[in-house]
Amino acid sequence: MSTRTVVVLGGGIGGVVAARQLRRRLDGDDRVVLIERDLQLRFAPSLLWVLSGARRAEQITRDISALRKFGIEVVEDEILALDADEHTVTTKGGVVQADALVVSLGAQLDPGSIPGFAQAAHVIYTLAGAQTAGQALRSLSSGRVAVLVSSTPFKCPAAPYEAAFLAEALLRRRGLGDRVQVDVYTPEILPMPTAGPVVGEALRVMLEERGIGFHPGHSIERVDADARVLRFKDGVTAGYDLLLGVPPHRPPEPVATSTIAGETGYATVDPRTLRTASTDVYAIGDATAIPIAGGKFLPKAGIFAEAQAKTVAALIAADWHHRGSSASFDGNGSCFVELGEGRAAFATGDFYAPDGAEVTMRTPGRRRHLAKVAFEQYWLRRWL
Repeated sequence: MSTRTVVVLGGGIGGVVAARQLRRRLDGDDRVVLIERDLQLRFAPSLLWVLSGARRAEQITRDISALRKFGIEVVEDEILALDADEHTVTTKGGVVQADALVVSLGAQLDPGSIPGFAQAAHVIYTLAGAQTAGQALRSLSSGRVAVLVSSTPFKCPAAPYEAAFLAEALLRRRGLGDRVQVDVYTPEILPMPTAGPVVGEALRVMLEERGIGFHPGHSIERVDADARVLRFKDGVTAGYDLLLGVPPHRPPEPVATSTIAGETGYATVDPRTLRTASTDVYAIGDATAIPIAGGKFLPKAGIFAEAQAKTVAALIAADWHHRGSSASFDGNGSCFVELGEGRAAFATGDFYAPDGAEVTMRTPGRRRHLAKVAFEQYWLRRWL
């Protein structure tokens, strides 16, 4: 039997799980290759704990070259282009040929596309941004903290609201609750609107109870970094002393310029199998745009990337072993929302429900926070 090769593009949550599951399911002679330009994985769900001071960088960082001990070929290289029909990947180091491809390149942060944003904002989706945001919060003595969602879609829909809750809790713990105001500005109508109005309204009430201003329907035009003013497209302005930002996201270039890209630039896939229009080419996680009811798209979140990775690995193994598989991604997902002070909320439900996402928000409490801590520790031990 000739050796076959499956190449996984991207070493984030989805890519790591896909590589591990493929290695477990495929024959020993088959190759599993993972290509990633940065071998340091920062566990994204824990970045805001770096902001709050609950985690240090080394506690949430893992070297994915550790996957080699499982028989996975980890290649440190930058992916430049993807030819889905030919199953080839062009990297800085050359051209890689595959029998099957799993595209898990995520979404690209694009802070430079909003004038002034990169100069003014602490980007809460990066380790460096979380670190500097935390330092700035611990040195602030008065004024306004703005949490800005610059555009949609963005990954981890709860993140800006968690940032607001954690910032408010940190400042109140420092005795500054009456001297610093925290406000959220977003183009969304409600927090986490894809999860439905019940969840969105519950989060809006939680923000209000903590004195956090919620300003929906605000699309940013530019940030005046010198004057510390947010200027929105409708002419509204808002001042700030500290800006925590969610930058615009865009599709990864190798996906956007390939034949698997849809109108959004993200990969178009079958919602259940994650297959693209190209044979033996799959895409998962934030690199995809999956329509759901109500003209919305499946949120970009690690919990979905992990489940999709498991589905794809099962399908590839079944194809290569010439047997059927019932593996299917069901659209179910969940999300913790950190509230600070050792408490969290938890939302879970079916995002593929035909009449719109059916999501339930569980009562916030300490147990939810401890469950998120347990999930973090489990994931880092289980996959790396």
